[in-house]
Amino acid sequence: MGGLQALKFNLEGGRKLHALGTHLLIELRDCNPEVLKSLEEVRDALVSAAKAASATIVDISFHEFNPFGISGMVVIAESHLSIHTWPEYSYAAVDIFTCGDLIKPETAAAYLIERFQSKNPSVVEMKRGLLSMENRKLPHKVCDGELQMVP
Repeated sequence: MGGLQALKFNLEGGRKLHALGTHLLIELRDCNPEVLKSLEEVRDALVSAAKAASATIVDISFHEFNPFGISGMVVIAESHLSIHTWPEYSYAAVDIFTCGDLIKPETAAAYLIERFQSKNPSVVEMKRGLLSMENRKLPHKVCDGELQMVP
């Protein structure tokens, strides 16, 4: 069975696809522009969202553009949260990528929707690292001696 056929079979067959990570692509439209143009507010919102989801923060980096707009990333042990804001359009694009089963990216997404006062949000979920089509869960951490190719 080819790759696309196997994926289609697993989706239609109701079997759970085991992936290395979950990636949320979040469109935050009709936000409060005053919040979106504040570097302190945007940084605090992403850091607080990571904490609300019980993520382990590794690094934080943000940049404010002139005349306005902010890009930033919170690197977490489980992957990352990133944002780009366009206050002039009351819009922000957010990515939340998490690996493992310990944190819930939807908790961070809900927090950010509320914090930026988005009146028209949308969230698309993608499973990343679909390496197992045999309906078996993949380990997210392996030791050197356990490293092997997944069929």
